[in-house]
Amino acid sequence: MSETYISFYKIGGFLLKKLFVLYRIIILAFIAVIFTGCVNNNAPNNNSTVTEIKIGVFLYTKDDTFISTLQSNLEKAARNKEISDGIKIVINSFDGKGSQTAQNEQIYKCLEQDYDVLCINLVDRTVAAPIIDKAKINNTPIVFFNREPVKEDLERWDRVYYVGAPASESGEMQGSIIVDMYNSGKYNIDKNGDGKLQYVMLEGEQGHQDSLLRTEYAIKTITNEGIQLDKLANESANWQRSQAASKISQCINTFGDDIEVILSNNDDMALGAIDAYKAEGIEKLPVIVGVDCTEPAVEELRSGNLAGTVFGDFKGQAQSIIDLSCALALGRNPENYVDLEDGRYVMHPYIAVTMDNLYKLELK
Repeated sequence: MSETYISFYKIGGFLLKKLFVLYRIIILAFIAVIFTGCVNNNAPNNNSTVTEIKIGVFLYTKDDTFISTLQSNLEKAARNKEISDGIKIVINSFDGKGSQTAQNEQIYKCLEQDYDVLCINLVDRTVAAPIIDKAKINNTPIVFFNREPVKEDLERWDRVYYVGAPASESGEMQGSIIVDMYNSGKYNIDKNGDGKLQYVMLEGEQGHQDSLLRTEYAIKTITNEGIQLDKLANESANWQRSQAASKISQCINTFGDDIEVILSNNDDMALGAIDAYKAEGIEKLPVIVGVDCTEPAVEELRSGNLAGTVFGDFKGQAQSIIDLSCALALGRNPENYVDLEDGRYVMHPYIAVTMDNLYKLELK
């Protein structure tokens, strides 16, 4: 074999090896591109060209006045967001009708569809874990609202958030309304002059966090100011006006004029208490205080039948839910759009409301 032939042979072999290495690099690069594309299908959408966001809103019940008010403000906030950001927002709402089983079915069905974000007002705040786990598998972020899941559940995934208000604060403000009325001397709250306030407590669902905290902190706030309390009854009316009316009607028959104060965990039940007195034809009502500052409650506040309520910022909460949902759907940093506490909470403060400051609230 000639030296020239051998030289060409060596060069040809060298080139073949180089081509083979290049071929392997191309194949590996191609596989990497495909894999990256698959991963990005489940990554947050950072595409500024997105023209529509689809949001599922799940309510524990539409029969709750505050929740229905919050829902209508969600729609308003979404429409305003469409105008300001130039993006279409589709909201589909689902009524859990007080059944966690029914709500789970609604949520799981929507997880199989093309929803960008799920906003959930849980029926039962203690069962968020399986919902979060399924949402994580589908990479669908969740914004819980109004009913706060337990902390451990919220920490199961970094794309889970909560929008609401501190329940203990609403109880404190209820108590402060009673304290201010008692200390002002303008109101004869202690009708029998025994140095104590005989009261009835109207609670929401038994074991519900908001109900427990509102009850606890309302009582603490009053007694910490040296005002003695005498509990006549503690009734659970499940946040419902009709149930509260029935419970208070029974209390009227049992205690009559001895009832000096009625503390209610929400306005609907406070209105139910007023209904009971009206049904009995009793014009002079005890001091009744609620929570939520709903429109029907404000009407009774103006009429003098309701002594006070606590404003839950439904407009602010609705705006935060929409802002947070849009940021998550577009793969943006939520901290640039809402004020987060501990990385996943958006909390709106309460405001105590009586006739003395109602006009300030109406000016906002």
